[in-house]
Amino acid sequence: VQLQASGGGLVQAGASLRLSCAASETITTPRAWYRQAPGKQRELVARINPDGFAHYERSVRGRFTISTDNTKNTIELQMNDLKPDDTGLYYCHVEPHWWGHGTQVTVSS
Repeated sequence: VQLQASGGGLVQAGASLRLSCAASETITTPRAWYRQAPGKQRELVARINPDGFAHYERSVRGRFTISTDNTKNTIELQMNDLKPDDTGLYYCHVEPHWWGHGTQVTVSS
């Protein structure tokens, strides 16, 4: 599976961004978004099962929403009320081992 991520950018705190990840073929396994801030380890941001059950990292709950469009084979992350701590390189991931390239999200205060 090849994954192509897009949608990152530079925004001010409080703004919104929507990340999208296009898969080259139909996905039947859980998929997720991770992020890596400078000097930190990559961390899980949100994960969604094929049945639609989603899990979120505590700091993004209520602000971020992960979704999938099975007709388009996309994985999306709607990010609202962005904070400077959300800055990082965001990666889409399809289990067990497919990763997209990172897309940079930078939030200024």
